[in-house]
Amino acid sequence: MRLVRALLQSGAGNIPRHIEHYSRFSPSPLSMKQFMDFGSENACEKTSFTFLRHELPVRLCNIMKEINLLPDKLLQTPSVRLVQSWYNQSLLDMLDYERKDPEEDATLNIFVETLIKIRNRHNDVVPTMAQGVIEYKDAYGVDPVSSSNVQYFLDRFYMSRISIRMLINQHTLLFGGGVNPAHPKHIGSIDPNCDVVGVIKDAYENAKMLCDQYYLASPELEITECNAQTPKQAIHVVNVPSHLYHMLFELFKNAMRATVEHHAADTLVYPPIEVLVALGKEDLTIRMSDKGGGVPLRKIDRLFNYMYSTAPRPRMDTSRAAPLAGFGYGLPLSRLYARYFQGDIHLYSMEGHGTSALVYLKALSSESVERLPVYNKSAWRHYHEAHEADDWCVPSSEPRNMATYKPR
Repeated sequence: MRLVRALLQSGAGNIPRHIEHYSRFSPSPLSMKQFMDFGSENACEKTSFTFLRHELPVRLCNIMKEINLLPDKLLQTPSVRLVQSWYNQSLLDMLDYERKDPEEDATLNIFVETLIKIRNRHNDVVPTMAQGVIEYKDAYGVDPVSSSNVQYFLDRFYMSRISIRMLINQHTLLFGGGVNPAHPKHIGSIDPNCDVVGVIKDAYENAKMLCDQYYLASPELEITECNAQTPKQAIHVVNVPSHLYHMLFELFKNAMRATVEHHAADTLVYPPIEVLVALGKEDLTIRMSDKGGGVPLRKIDRLFNYMYSTAPRPRMDTSRAAPLAGFGYGLPLSRLYARYFQGDIHLYSMEGHGTSALVYLKALSSESVERLPVYNKSAWRHYHEAHEADDWCVPSSEPRNMATYKPR
């Protein structure tokens, strides 16, 4: 409440007017090539400042406008109100630069500090919003319409967050002073020559360490490369290694857990996780296959639903961040990282055998264009249109036990 009062005293009473103004603009999606060209050839801090002081409020306000379409009872939860206060404060911070002169070095230096402050303020947005949805579900339950709306919103909300952090990271890494000694050839957070197999191995090793700690064993890794562009050469593409790592680490954790638990009673030697990396003219595809028993077809869609998790639900104090484990956000967020630059993640499972996860990414940096949510009439209608009954028979969510079923 102190933060809310402080916002009101600092001029936050004008926030609705600013949100209304900036939400009328559509975000401007950038391609990986544009990020690269700007950072490598004509990196001008003043140009970046001029672009971001308008683009960041636009992206913030588009999603802030959409937050207000959520159910009132969800908006009233302490966690969601906290997230809204963070966005309000970040918008106020950006509005300070509306009329500042980019020719002044002090303005540019303070701007970098402001961006870092905004990024740090939003570090806990994902678990805090997740906690808000838990509070809402525990207090009021969720009907199919509300569940669909929350799923639709969270996909757009977290995609917006990814895009905002991407812009902030590019500016602060390029103009924050000095080159990252660990990655001297990176352009901001982008690696122009990303070693795909190297990222795969890093993700595997870290997932293996966790698996070994928990199960005292882990499956091995087998990698095969298929480079249709330059045969017999290692696969390198323009990519954001941290995004790719996030996707692969989550998939490896799931594959390892399934493999060890499925074969726990049979042997101490587990079938390996097989990874095939294929580079074509348009797509970079990574297929990860395990023999972890798979899941039934009816559960595949659940794996990408927020709040669905096979791990115990975590407890969280809204004043402090909690780990994501147990929120069920691993796969949904991984798919958003893939979709952010026009890729995707698909799961194909054979119950009783195993699961294959396919990660699709664009092979060309010019086609890797940001996928951004836009607040417009189509988005508004999604939250307000009446959902009619399905025109197909809908079976029960769980198979009926025919041994105990008695027809009326």
